[in-house]
Amino acid sequence: MEWTRSETLALAMHNCTQCHGSGLRLGKTGTFSPCNCVLRSIFRICYGRFVNNMQKEKYVSRVSLEAHQGRSRPSTWGRKEEEYIADFCLVSRRSLSDEEYRLFRYHFLLGADWKLCARKLGIDRGNFFHAIYRIEQKLGRVFRELKPYPLFPLDEYFHGPSRIGPQSATTLHGGEAATASQKLRFPSPLARSA
Repeated sequence: MEWTRSETLALAMHNCTQCHGSGLRLGKTGTFSPCNCVLRSIFRICYGRFVNNMQKEKYVSRVSLEAHQGRSRPSTWGRKEEEYIADFCLVSRRSLSDEEYRLFRYHFLLGADWKLCARKLGIDRGNFFHAIYRIEQKLGRVFRELKPYPLFPLDEYFHGPSRIGPQSATTLHGGEAATASQKLRFPSPLARSA
């Protein structure tokens, strides 16, 4: 995946000492890579949505219909908020090592502060925050570069079109194609009043 300045500029910290607010850094190989402040920002946005979905009442959940291409499965029903919660947890578990995941689980999933985490894991304050920053950077990159459906940007995850695309035409028995607008016929308001 190639990172562009247009997508990292809004996520970068304006006072970052590494990218100076542009969001991209020049790597050793001469290619641009996202700055760590951008990766942490991506993680924090995804984590904020995760917390928001977790705090909702269970009866507030919505079911949405997603259109897909193909005759065998033209559309599917899903609960995007629950799917996002599951994706967030599963992707994090697969991407982190055992020690990183323990810290992630205590601090981010269970909500323990740094004092409790440091005492439970046997690390000091400085090492705790450095480990948190590394976890945020690692997961921020994974959430953006995940294939085929990344967790970030959130609007594409929740409201974006299917990667397969909408069905443009259907084949009739005679071999002729008809678009969806030709198949649907709505009665005119004048015909109803007569």
